[in-house]
Amino acid sequence: MIRTIAITGPESTGKSMLAEQLSAHYKTTWVPEYARKYLEEIGRPYEEDDILEIAKGQLACEAEQLTKAAGYLFCDTEMLVTKIWSEVKYKRCHPWISDAFEQHCYDLYLLCDIDLPWQYDPLREHPDQRQFLFDLYHNELTSRKYPFRIVRGTGPARLQNAVEFIENFAFNRITKM
Repeated sequence: MIRTIAITGPESTGKSMLAEQLSAHYKTTWVPEYARKYLEEIGRPYEEDDILEIAKGQLACEAEQLTKAAGYLFCDTEMLVTKIWSEVKYKRCHPWISDAFEQHCYDLYLLCDIDLPWQYDPLREHPDQRQFLFDLYHNELTSRKYPFRIVRGTGPARLQNAVEFIENFAFNRITKM
């Protein structure tokens, strides 16, 4: 049985790095953030409809990587990210994304804290809304009682925190909080 672990949270919180580090630690595969690839390839500013295509692409990449995973599959980004992105940018979310978020749950969510310094990237949009965005993620996960832990720390400590949460999950079977 493959355990799926979502790495989620606001921009510039180390999701991609953490997903890659965890996959190396557990000798398995991971799902990169599809939005980055998509936005770099479209050659124009994105529009609302693009977020739906990104959501579909993310799940398709996840399904593909699931066949290659061993023990765990680490997902850099998931439907909560696209849901919050759409709601913040456009004040609404496509029903397909909302439904996918409701139906596509993970065994564990690792919510990356905003304790890392902001790093500029032309694809990032909200350097001044980090706490607001973190609170949106935290509130969604809490209100839905999804199993999650907040990953904090810098450098090796951040990875170690995530590993401890996963080990706790694997051996104690964390239930929905």
